[in-house]
Order: sequence, then C-alpha cells, then structure tokens
Amino acid sequence: MKMFARTVLAGMATLMLAAPARAQTTYNIASLADFTGPYADVMKDLNGARHSAVAWWNAEVGKDLGVQLRMKDYDHRYDAAQVASLWPGIKAELNPIIALGVGAPDATALQGRLPADGIPLIMSTAGYGFGWKSDPWVFNPRSTYAHEAAAFLEWYRKQNNVTGALKVAVFSSEASPAYVDIAKGLRKYADENKATIDLVEIVYTEVQPTDLTTQVNRVLNKGAQVLDVQTNTAAVVAVKRALQALNKKVPIVMSSHNGITASASAMGGIANLEGDYEVYGMAMPTDENTKSRQFYEKLKNQYGMKGGWTVPTVMGLNQTLVALRAVEAAAKKSGAANVTGRGVREALLSTTITSEQTFEILSDVKYTNDAPFPTTGATVNIGIVKGGKYVTAAPGVAVPQIGKW
Repeated sequence: MKMFARTVLAGMATLMLAAPARAQTTYNIASLADFTGPYADVMKDLNGARHSAVAWWNAEVGKDLGVQLRMKDYDHRYDAAQVASLWPGIKAELNPIIALGVGAPDATALQGRLPADGIPLIMSTAGYGFGWKSDPWVFNPRSTYAHEAAAFLEWYRKQNNVTGALKVAVFSSEASPAYVDIAKGLRKYADENKATIDLVEIVYTEVQPTDLTTQVNRVLNKGAQVLDVQTNTAAVVAVKRALQALNKKVPIVMSSHNGITASASAMGGIANLEGDYEVYGMAMPTDENTKSRQFYEKLKNQYGMKGGWTVPTVMGLNQTLVALRAVEAAAKKSGAANVTGRGVREALLSTTITSEQTFEILSDVKYTNDAPFPTTGATVNIGIVKGGKYVTAAPGVAVPQIGKW
C-alpha cells in the first residue's frame, strides 16, 4: 500500500512538473509623460508609481489571468500640440489597449480621436468641466477640481461655524484650459449656492506670478475668508508672500499637483504654510500607517518603486490601478486572448472599482455613460499644516453636486 502511494505521488509530481505554463498574452499601455515641461519635477515619482504598479499587477494578478502588460513612456512636455503630433506614432507602434495621461493637454488633444481609435485614456488628475460629456473615452478617477474645492468650502464653513455666505477668492490663470475650468466651475457652484458661498473675485494672473500683493490686498478688502489657489506652486508662493507682506492670515487651499508638500518645498519649509489646506479625492501621503502606505511600501520593497511617498506618487498609483483593474475585469469577461481597448472601456463603465481594489488610494470608483468622472458617491480628503506638521484634517468628506458649466 505504501509502495502504491509513493508511486501515485511520484506520478502526480511528474505530471505537475511536466504541465506547461499557462500561455500569456501581452498587451501594451501608452504612458504619456512630461519629463521636460512644467511638471517635469513631479514626473519621476508619478511615472515610477505607474511602472511599479504594472510590475506588481503582472506578478500577482496578470500571471494567473494569462495576461501581461508592457508600458512605454512618451514625453509630450505638457503641450497639447505635441500630444496630437505624437499620438499617431504611439498608436502605430504600440496598438495600446489603454493609455495613461498627465493633464489637460492630453484630454484636449485626444478626446476627439479616442472613440475612433478604440483606446480609453485614464488621467491621474481631477476632472474638467470642458470634458463633461456623455460617451466618455477620457476617464478621471476623481471629480472635477471645482467639485473638490466645493467639498472643502462646505466643510470649512461648517467647521468654522461661518454664518451667512463664506467669502472666497479664486486665483487662476488663462494659460491653461484646466486653470480656467476650475474658476468656471467654482463660479457655477457659487451661483447655485448664494446663501452659503460668495465668490468675491476670480483673479487671473500670469502662469508664473511673482508679486500678487495688490491683487491679494484687493480681495482681502472685499472680505475674502479663503483663497483658492489650484493652479501651481508658483501661484501659491506668490499669494503666500503677499499675505506675509500684508501681515494677514487667511487660509489658502491647494490641490494635489500644487499641494502642501510641493508648495512648502518651494516656500523653503512647511512651517511657512501653517494653517493652510489641500483637498483632493485620493489618499494623502502623510506618515499615518494606512493601507495605501502599506501598498506603497510593498511596491518599494518588491517591485522597484523609486519615488517617495508623495502626492505625485499617489497620482500615478490612482490612475494606474484604475487602468489595471479595468484590464483585469475585461480579461475575466472576454478571456485573456481577447482583450481590446473597447472591452477595457466597457469594463470601466460596467464595473465598480472598489476602494479595497485600489488599497484605499481612491474611494469606490463608479463611472456612468454620462460623465468621464464619478458624479455620485465621491469623497475628498483634506490636509492641513498644523503645528508645523502635515496631517489629515478630515477624511472622506462628501463631494457636493454642481450643475454642468
């Protein structure tokens, strides 16, 4: 009996060793990047997050599905004309099933081409009102910047027991369609909520302003209680320097790409932003031991993550995880050998990507055919500099509804 058992076990072992490895089908991802333009300073972390997340997925998810993904980077200098010029070559070279974008130039240059090409584009940023159209092919994991700012303003008003309308000034620039869009969205929000929000002025400045003392003084004289600066770090520095020159303490609220850590670096230290805020719909890279931080550490220790635990890293992770989970859903539905860009888009529209699947980098992401970003159930996190430290002020704050603009 023992001899029979040994013979059977030996035979099973031989069969297992002889069994062929599961066939793998390889697909391509186009990684649009800015290594030489205005966001080159953050691209190392953002792009490093993309590559390490793909390496993790290939090893721990795609291997069992019979799917492997390859990604190639293309530098477009954050320029819409360059994006448009590069795209035909990217499509011919890679035939990608999905692409990862950086910001507004990608969306503006490609949203009219992607339906015919059958390739969805996933952004890392908040959404844009100019892209708020049905039948989307450009997808943002977060609501628009205006939605995110509105969530902060509602929270701040309640937190500080403001009676009447909270007076807000917005600092923007006409240099980028994304910057203009933020201002338009907040104007729409203020018009719809006059009892609680008073938009005292939208200040349009140079894209890299140096001295905004006159403009800041003007909006303070109008009673501004919050200064919204969601453009870039140069604008944050200019507004903050103006407040210091005027000896005034009014909080600034920033977004992800120009948030507390990036702006503090430009200011020469985080203490310079004491009492200022940031808001966005994804995990915040604080020192807290969160699931997001644990996933980052895993990527760093096992999958070649080179970037620090920064906002650009979180941005790279958010878009890549949405893309990977969509490919995963498409492969499960159609089979490993039959994944297409159109199938990945269908998976985006029919599958809820849960917060657990993104290691709490994002809240649950559910798209509909009505918008390129989640329009219901979205939340934001709010960060603050308090006591010289970067900490979470409020997690999971609900995003309000805003009409189209």
